[in-house]
Amino acid sequence: MYSHVLSGVGLRYAPWGLTWTVKVLHVASSCVSAGHLRTHRVRCLRPRHSRYQERSALGAILTLQHGREQRSIIMSVSLVVGLSLSLALSTATQVGLSNKVLIFPYETDFSFVALIPQKEMSLKAFTLCMRVATELPEERQIILFAYRTADYDELNVWREKDGRVSFYMSGDGTFFHLPPLTTFRTSLCLTWESLTGLAAFWVEGKRSTYQVYKPGHSIQPKGSVILGQDPDKHLGGLEATQSFVGEVTDLNMWDHVLKRSHIQAWHYGHKISRGNIFDWATIQYELNGNVMVVDED
Repeated sequence: MYSHVLSGVGLRYAPWGLTWTVKVLHVASSCVSAGHLRTHRVRCLRPRHSRYQERSALGAILTLQHGREQRSIIMSVSLVVGLSLSLALSTATQVGLSNKVLIFPYETDFSFVALIPQKEMSLKAFTLCMRVATELPEERQIILFAYRTADYDELNVWREKDGRVSFYMSGDGTFFHLPPLTTFRTSLCLTWESLTGLAAFWVEGKRSTYQVYKPGHSIQPKGSVILGQDPDKHLGGLEATQSFVGEVTDLNMWDHVLKRSHIQAWHYGHKISRGNIFDWATIQYELNGNVMVVDED
């Protein structure tokens, strides 16, 4: 497979009378502008070939930005000789999920939720918390959180095929033996800070053993955050067998490591300082595919 990442290619898109800058997160081919993007088209060339080639299972996730407002675009997943890929806009940005639950009802390669952070994700420390439930078997790999820039998986959280829970920052990951994720909701937090590299998962308010992971590292900004799918350039898009199936709620993220007492208070549902990257009550999000938003019961 020919795989290439494009960033800052200067494409322009103009829906609703506005001009939007298009940034390609990943795409499984070398793509160039097809002229006027007002026609919602791009075209893809196979490297080292002068003619267009038939390709299948192509895809890309793009972020459109006009000032502070953003939209997500998904490229269609097929290309026929000499034709262009069409683009489909996601739903409009929505705000706030207080007392709501996201449900990913079944395995797909197209359902996800794009999250818009409150600030640039240029991070030397973080705390990420969520409540999650799934009935997928332990031997099934699951993406729990994905933050990707044009070049790297900056922060991905996984349940691995062997049941361990892991996270990756721009390269090899680190792995933890945790209680299994089940059909009953689990409160799960992850903390990391660059100065020492100390990293830990917190399950039901209890901390795992610390591991030292990537001291001195920095998470880079200008990426996109996705729930439900792993945008992997090597696969040319999204893969159903890695998708999340289940429920997610109360996702919050801070740009520092919370104290133990604050993580435990969050676990028990007490009020603590709102996440300054993601705050579930005021979070900006976009639904794509078959994702449901339901009231907390």
